[in-house]
Amino acid sequence: MTSLVTSTTMAPPPTATNLPTTSVPTPTTLAATTTTSTAPPGPLPPAEVAPFTGGDDLAGALAIAETALADPATPPQDFPNWAWLQQQAYRDLVVHPDWQDAAREQVPPELRKAFDLNLLAGTQLRRLTSPQPALPSWRIGAPPPLDELRGYYTDAETEFGVPWNVLAAIHLVETRFGRILGDSHAGARGPMQFLPSTWDAYGQGDIEDPGDAIAAAARYLLAHGAPGDLEGALWAYNHSDLYVTAVIAHAEAMDLYDHYLAVYHQWRVYYRTVDGDVLLEEGYGS
Repeated sequence: MTSLVTSTTMAPPPTATNLPTTSVPTPTTLAATTTTSTAPPGPLPPAEVAPFTGGDDLAGALAIAETALADPATPPQDFPNWAWLQQQAYRDLVVHPDWQDAAREQVPPELRKAFDLNLLAGTQLRRLTSPQPALPSWRIGAPPPLDELRGYYTDAETEFGVPWNVLAAIHLVETRFGRILGDSHAGARGPMQFLPSTWDAYGQGDIEDPGDAIAAAARYLLAHGAPGDLEGALWAYNHSDLYVTAVIAHAEAMDLYDHYLAVYHQWRVYYRTVDGDVLLEEGYGS
């Protein structure tokens, strides 16, 4: 399997958002925004978020976002926007190491392990990829509903013994839970990114079907040492120590924090180009 994040072919269609040139509201307005009397007290998330331009703004915004995401009282309609802000903050922290200590200090102590794991995963994945000269020939769609995916992960764990959170972490890293619809540069296909030859050996059903693909991933990992040797099985899945570390970090975050599968389910698709990071919105490539 090869991760789609390294694929590149076609020129950019107009639906891509090139982040360095956006004029969307910045996180500096976050702390001053409050809810109406009909919502729980606390700030509202911004409708959109641009890359952060300073460590102080990022630290305060990330602390608020992590707190809101962990709070069951956060209105469901606000949850995606908090997750988008959080995702952007971690992406910016990866490229601004001098901001990291101050940001970690402001995150609530009980959530700092999540901070460490997200930063570790993001750092490894950025090292794994390189900026590309053109945007990919993908389509970006909505992922399957979270409850549906939970069922696939737990069914696969029950049948094959591979931890559900490891399968979810692979799904997150490979295609953002199925948001990315397209083949990798190496020809890997489907939500869990199987080469057709590997699918012939381990797959049953439809390579593009999330349930079939998740079961095939569990079957493949089991054949390569999981659950006893998860690192070895993941390395067989993608021959990169960076990949293995990132998947395990995301899996650990989901194991430690009940809300983190829902958080990751909201994360969007970014693509690195020589002109800067590009956000590929749902509908891109249609």
